[in-house]
Amino acid sequence: MYDRADKGSRPADLSPALYRAAFDGAPVGLAVFAPDRRTIRTANACLCRWLGYVPGDLDGRPIDQVIGREAFGEGSTEVKAGIRRWLRADGSSLDLRLTLSGADATETVAVVTLVDADDLVRAEQNRDALTAAGLGEWRWDLVTGQMVFSRRAAQILGYAPGRSVTWAGMRGQVDPEDAARIQAAVTDAIAQRQPYAFQTRFRRATDGAEIWIGARGEALLAADGTPVGIVGVVQDVTTRVEAREALAEREERLRVATTVADLGIFEWHVLDDRATWENERMFAIFGRRPEEGSIGKSTFLKEILHPEDRPVFRQAILRALREDTILHATGRIRRHDDGQWRTIDMAGRFERVRPGALPRRLIGVVADVTDRHLSEERRSLLIRELHHRVKNTLATVQAIVGSTARTATSIDSFHEAFVGRIKSLAHTHSVLTEATWQTASLRDLLASELMPYAESETETSPDLRIVLDGPPVDLPSEIAVPVGMAIHELTTNAAKYGALSTGRGRIAITWKVEAGVLHLDWRESGGPTVAPPTRQGFGSRLLQRVLTTQVQAQITTDYAPEGFHLTLAAPLPERNPALNPLV
Repeated sequence: MYDRADKGSRPADLSPALYRAAFDGAPVGLAVFAPDRRTIRTANACLCRWLGYVPGDLDGRPIDQVIGREAFGEGSTEVKAGIRRWLRADGSSLDLRLTLSGADATETVAVVTLVDADDLVRAEQNRDALTAAGLGEWRWDLVTGQMVFSRRAAQILGYAPGRSVTWAGMRGQVDPEDAARIQAAVTDAIAQRQPYAFQTRFRRATDGAEIWIGARGEALLAADGTPVGIVGVVQDVTTRVEAREALAEREERLRVATTVADLGIFEWHVLDDRATWENERMFAIFGRRPEEGSIGKSTFLKEILHPEDRPVFRQAILRALREDTILHATGRIRRHDDGQWRTIDMAGRFERVRPGALPRRLIGVVADVTDRHLSEERRSLLIRELHHRVKNTLATVQAIVGSTARTATSIDSFHEAFVGRIKSLAHTHSVLTEATWQTASLRDLLASELMPYAESETETSPDLRIVLDGPPVDLPSEIAVPVGMAIHELTTNAAKYGALSTGRGRIAITWKVEAGVLHLDWRESGGPTVAPPTRQGFGSRLLQRVLTTQVQAQITTDYAPEGFHLTLAAPLPERNPALNPLV
């Protein structure tokens, strides 16, 4: 190279020694290849140092001992330019960029430079990969405002490849609010020397179609650190955004449906026994705050679920796992915040990667069905009470028919007595039906029978004939019917033979409740002289049979000449709260 006979190609004032000094002292690797590009004629010190050779050891060495075979084309013996894998003296390898220049019939000069790690992946194949991934490259010159697009980026945005538009011209294709947001994000990222990313709606320049694009970028800095441009990639993410929005809509519909249905949603991860509660209702059912977190299967079965219900839940879980069916179980849980026992229904399905594989998680819902179960129990109790009441009512009607027939002296007297007693029975049932909790007020039963006989001087003055004095007492249905019948019979007897049969007679009725026992006192005065009856009529039999048998009442009667007197002591049965429709 330096001792050729033809020296006309170099300046006359430069000596071969000066060329050699420049060759050996170059800060990059230099080598001269033989015309056939198979042998290294000479290499400078820099290239020898990078490859771990003593200067001069590369001279005359075959090129394929120094550069990997992949640098040679298919079926070719000549090395090709580009980033190549060089073989070092110790057997390791080093990536260096090879540039071939000055090739003529006699020699080729190879310039070898170090390669940045990022440059190793910047190959034509990578550009193909970017295109396959839907990514287009772009550059923004901050000095001129010019946007430069690759072919793929231009296709996405609807511009011509290369320098086709400025940012000022392109900004109009972006929603104004988004443009301001993007400008602020980019400015902040450049100031902090950080990359940025954003998504926005964009009107494609060619046809005005609205698409969603995702862009990423990073500032290019001058030697003094001043930003001079931005480079990045852009992608059409319309399909992804639409899918995400559709998924969000489905999740919102599911959230609304479960909220309306009062359902809690959960996921239980089988391997690590970790539960994820997806909505607030789940926390409310278990009486926990979100900051307290959820509970796993072990805690649920050992501490939360009622001991009697644990076997049922375990069997339901095993059956769902074994048969790959829907898990459904009902049980009682102790709520965390107030300690109350609540009844829940749980339904879910185990998720598997493939049929027959071990399940990864259980996805399901939980409903608090405590009120429903109480309603079902209350309905059953009401039905049983209705059967009992109908049975007693029919027995009472049968007794009324028989006793009235035995004591009646004619068809008219039978009709009068029977109709009156049936009306009294119907009235008592009407009071019970209208009451919220199937009870009848004792004062209302008395007033209904006796008020037709009441008499007062003014609307505000005390009644002169009928006195009712006692606290409010609600009689349960099982005692209200016989007591109502007894009041009707006592009133009828008083109107026929006792105090109410004359204009001067009066009746005073007082009552009280002590230790769950109703004490009632019926006292007549001012009527005809009273004498004990010579035979037992319906009223007497009712008092003796019905009240003592059905109500377990203790009754005393006194037929004193000045007026009939009766006392009644009847235990009040406790009401079953399950029969209260307001609970």
